[in-house]
Amino acid sequence: MNREIEAMFAKITNITTQVHTSLLENETGADAILVCLSEAELRQDAVLGHAQLDQALARMRAKGQFTGASDELEALPTYGLLPYAYVLVAGLGPAASRDTLRAAAVFASRKALALGVESLALKLPSGFDSRSAASALTEGLLLGTYRIAAYRKNEPARAELRRAVLLTEAAADAALLEEAIAAAEAVAEGTNYARDLTNLPGNKLIPASLAEEAVRLAQHYGFACEVLDEQELAARGMGGLLAVGAGSVNPPRMITLQYKGDPDSTDVLGLVGKGVTFDTGGISMKRPDGMEEMISDMGGAATLLGALHIVGQLKPKVNLVVVIPAAENMTSGAAYRPGDIVTLLSGHSVEVLNTDAEGRIILAEGITYAKQQGATRLIDVATLTGAILICFADVATGAVTNDDEFLKPLLQAASAAGEKVWQLPNYPEYRAMLKSDVADIKNSTSSDRWAGAITAGLFIGFFAEETPWIHLDTGGTAWLWSAKGIEPKGATGVMVRTLAAYLCGEQLN
Repeated sequence: MNREIEAMFAKITNITTQVHTSLLENETGADAILVCLSEAELRQDAVLGHAQLDQALARMRAKGQFTGASDELEALPTYGLLPYAYVLVAGLGPAASRDTLRAAAVFASRKALALGVESLALKLPSGFDSRSAASALTEGLLLGTYRIAAYRKNEPARAELRRAVLLTEAAADAALLEEAIAAAEAVAEGTNYARDLTNLPGNKLIPASLAEEAVRLAQHYGFACEVLDEQELAARGMGGLLAVGAGSVNPPRMITLQYKGDPDSTDVLGLVGKGVTFDTGGISMKRPDGMEEMISDMGGAATLLGALHIVGQLKPKVNLVVVIPAAENMTSGAAYRPGDIVTLLSGHSVEVLNTDAEGRIILAEGITYAKQQGATRLIDVATLTGAILICFADVATGAVTNDDEFLKPLLQAASAAGEKVWQLPNYPEYRAMLKSDVADIKNSTSSDRWAGAITAGLFIGFFAEETPWIHLDTGGTAWLWSAKGIEPKGATGVMVRTLAAYLCGEQLN
């Protein structure tokens, strides 16, 4: 791993299971215990193992301070009534689900860190599949421990949640849960890894260092890896990627990783991720306010590397070619201009109307290169447009496809992962908006406020041609200005969990 990433990457080092019969016992030595309750369970008389604590919880419910809703968590000091310093009580809403369990564990992790709790026990909820519950709680615990790295000279030591024990009432369950825990750990670690990459400042992550990180990841898991520098890009005719990176002193790279988990199959899924390590907008300059967020414009690339971190551990039976076009979109005397005509690897010409519509250009290069590398289906992930925020705010990722049947299982995977994806239409009228008078296609319409997220996606789809293709626009979901629900401030690692569910579903169910 890149040294900067390695320094900030942290996880709970020990997640185990243990049989228990009563909250009055604490053979784990944990500092606190998490108890998850549905709204119906909250109305029962004895749920916390001691009458005084149950009475305290009942008073909170009567006052409306804790209703059992899925976004609620309260820390009750036990004052020696139980062999834990705190009972963390989390709401599950009307009924427990994988999503509400994951959220409960995220909130419990955050509260444990705030309280300085280093060891946490978690009671598996009743009436819920133990494997699924263990997976959701493990995933949430690790996601909840995530914090953005700081670069202060005298950074104070941070509290760490170092140990977690999942408490089950059956000895047989304890042995069976280890595999589920390990898979959930991989998913959460891959998500946090993508967050770490995306949160790196632009001066600490440039196209060349992103390529170096991809090489390290490939070497760790045994993936094939290729990196094309600017001379090789020119030799192969990748004029779009070269144009986008021309204004920067940090030249572009084309990064390719390959995983062959099913050598007997000819099906190869191509994953293409936008890797703009910083985006000023180029000559079509962005507004200065908030431009610091543009360190996140390589969020698509980070998502794919995070997904590969999971694939390397779970080894699903799929074949992948992962392509990351990486560039820094800056302005200088060498930068490309509005009105330029650039020719891409596919041989198609692009009329550049807006240099801030750069992501779709380099993704078009990545789509073509993935097909050349044998991809039979394509998914691209990109922080592509601000227009997607007009559609969905920061709540959902937008999807565009040329094959509805291809999209269906991905939407199912997103639902299983607890990530929101919504399909946008692919009508011929939208494709017609991209027609150019002087080139094969133009990179921007006359008004990007009109169907801007759709037409941006369909620009990429033009280069997919007849190959089944899905575009995921994470422009609203890859980065948050403040924590929201289970997602942290800054990079979210969005779509890592969805891709994990899509690629490794059998190991995660």
